[in-house]
Amino acid sequence: MKPPFSINNNMLNKIVEISKAVGNLEFQIERNLKLRKENRIKSIHSSLAIENNSLTVEQITDIIDGKRVLGNPKEIREVKNAYDAYEEILTLNPYKQSDFLKAHGLLTNGIINASGQYRPKDVGIYDSAGNLIHMGARPQFITNLMSDLFDWGANDDTPELIKSCVFHYEIETIHPFEDGNGRMGRLWQTVILANWHSIFAWIPIETIIYENQQAYYDALAIADSQNDSSGFIEFMLSIILETLIAYKTSDNLSDKTSEELPTELSGVELQVYLLIKKYLIDHDTINTAVATKLLGKSAPTVRKHLSSLVSLGFFEAHGSNKNRTYSLKK
Repeated sequence: MKPPFSINNNMLNKIVEISKAVGNLEFQIERNLKLRKENRIKSIHSSLAIENNSLTVEQITDIIDGKRVLGNPKEIREVKNAYDAYEEILTLNPYKQSDFLKAHGLLTNGIINASGQYRPKDVGIYDSAGNLIHMGARPQFITNLMSDLFDWGANDDTPELIKSCVFHYEIETIHPFEDGNGRMGRLWQTVILANWHSIFAWIPIETIIYENQQAYYDALAIADSQNDSSGFIEFMLSIILETLIAYKTSDNLSDKTSEELPTELSGVELQVYLLIKKYLIDHDTINTAVATKLLGKSAPTVRKHLSSLVSLGFFEAHGSNKNRTYSLKK
């Protein structure tokens, strides 16, 4: 069942502008490892700050770096959980419900009882005066509603940029979890966007949302009152474009990574090497499917690059055929 929204020329024009901006930023952001880490931290900080987590960017950086930080234990746990969830962005299938629940499990591990599970009871959202402003779907309908949403996502040919906004809104509306719905809506939009183009795994859209928090809530409320997410889609496409433009003009893009680069690689092959190496710093192995998402290239092209990097001694191959994985050369 198609969620209620309609596509207009404003949306289509935004998609064209976003696609151009992505092309301009692709190589600069994906190659700059320092900037990618900084952006990941900004994403986590902003998404948690929207939910009233008080930790600063500096504190979050220290937590991720394994340093001791004085603060609310629950807020510190939220940071560690968010980092674990965001690190899996490129491994998650955006239209696989089990991956969606897995991500919620990572995001809320040790914080709520029903982590990684749809809620068994009613839940509402209240304003500061105690007035009910939104009631989530009744628990007996959640499984079917989410199944319909994921089936639509997997089978409909709506552009991924629009589809990511629809998922964001529908997750907030259905409110399938006991807690973490806002964080999951923002995270899952990023998962869908990163599946379309891996640059979005490193673009902190959440930061611009945080800077426009009231407008974000207003867009959600208007869509809720109209039972139509078209306005929210337009709002989020504007947020995505604003984020990309901010990074296009940012002096941060002139930062140079301090990593010593291999002199025998250049151009595209160097970019492939840096992206896969960054992934393997945090993961033991990588397979072709994950590398394909990470690089935004076809599977045959990715296999060709991996084979070349193995022969040059940068990576090791394990297994054969479709089960083959790759690791850093020991």
